[in-house]
Amino acid sequence: MRKLLPILLLLGLPLAAAAQERPLTTQPVETVPPGELLMQLGFEFLQDARFPLSGLEGDLSRIGVLDVHMGVSRAVELQIQGTIRQFLSVTNQQAAFVTPGLSRGGTSTSDFGDITLASKIHLLRETDDRPAIGLRFGFEMPNTNEGRGIGLNTTNIFVSLLAQKHYGKLNVFGNAGLGILQAPAGLFSQNDVILYGLGATYPVHKRVTVVGEVAGRQSTRSTPVTSPLVATGSRSEARLGFQVFAGGFRWDFAGLAGLTRDDANSGFVFGVSKQVTLWKGEAPR
Repeated sequence: MRKLLPILLLLGLPLAAAAQERPLTTQPVETVPPGELLMQLGFEFLQDARFPLSGLEGDLSRIGVLDVHMGVSRAVELQIQGTIRQFLSVTNQQAAFVTPGLSRGGTSTSDFGDITLASKIHLLRETDDRPAIGLRFGFEMPNTNEGRGIGLNTTNIFVSLLAQKHYGKLNVFGNAGLGILQAPAGLFSQNDVILYGLGATYPVHKRVTVVGEVAGRQSTRSTPVTSPLVATGSRSEARLGFQVFAGGFRWDFAGLAGLTRDDANSGFVFGVSKQVTLWKGEAPR
């Protein structure tokens, strides 16, 4: 972070059309151009977030939600995502599989976030008759400590098919794929989930774009709190917000609403994005 933040704070460089439509999580097909580095940093606040593995519930703050994308060729992009720190203000605790260690008299806990490494490939360009098609795959590493109550400490892999189509100014993109989630409470167990997302952006001014999405996962199996598959169940979230281009940066803000029992009731996210040039053209040999 000490190396990335000075670059993020540079002013005066134009922000190119970004491949990742932050504050959304649905992935468009478009990739970062070769030699370009897209850096995104944000903050998230989730009200009444729930953690079935530890039985905790409370208000979750994620500080330093980092998302870095690097274009390595005209059709390939590498991604790294993670959260520098997250804090939970505990409002309720129930008996669960993991008994977390809490601080401040049992009212608070904190942890790092899991790191995700992924690749995105732009397979087919958009035409008048068909959408652009892409593929994204990767894995989530077990960087969290389940004993702190807000992470699962599991290794998960995923693959998604991406599609994107423009209708005038309206940009619509969708994802559909498969996630294989390691069971946090069972040995040699996993849960296969269907991943989905549908997002859209619409510029209402040359510097302001309205954005929205519905995204999540659908479990193929039952995941009660007594099951080894606890905390791998269905999740879904709706986001609506905007992007503002100013000062060489892209600023964003969105409100969110949870759509399943285990999601946070509501919340908001905001952040900033910057795209810089590392080299010209294709990657150096």
